[in-house]
Amino acid sequence: MNIMDSLKSVFGGEGDKQGNLVSAVMDIIGSEGGLNGLISKFNSNGLGDVISSWIGTGNNIPVSPNQLEKVLDNNTINSVSSKFGIEKNDLLGSLSNLLPQVVDKLTPDGKMPEGDILSQGMNMLGGLFNKK
Repeated sequence: MNIMDSLKSVFGGEGDKQGNLVSAVMDIIGSEGGLNGLISKFNSNGLGDVISSWIGTGNNIPVSPNQLEKVLDNNTINSVSSKFGIEKNDLLGSLSNLLPQVVDKLTPDGKMPEGDILSQGMNMLGGLFNKK
């Protein structure tokens, strides 16, 4: 399932909510210190193999909402939840599906991107919502 299909399954194809969720994912990546900070948090919580699978070219190892809640900063989760009007549990559930796909897309060919990853990611992912 690709990112767009995941978004449609979560929000029934509503463009504004899809955009909010993608923006929420990118906000979380930014709040956690970018992709390198996110990798560090996963590593320090014993989930380095999980995030490494998302960056690599093989299959993505799934992550549960409970695992994400332990890895991600609680203040970040609450702030993003409030900012985008997404209930905390719904946000964590959506993140468990989307974060692996977003990280995978942001690291083509299993390599870390150079430059401003958040801007690059939003530009890349934003194109998904302009297509009919």
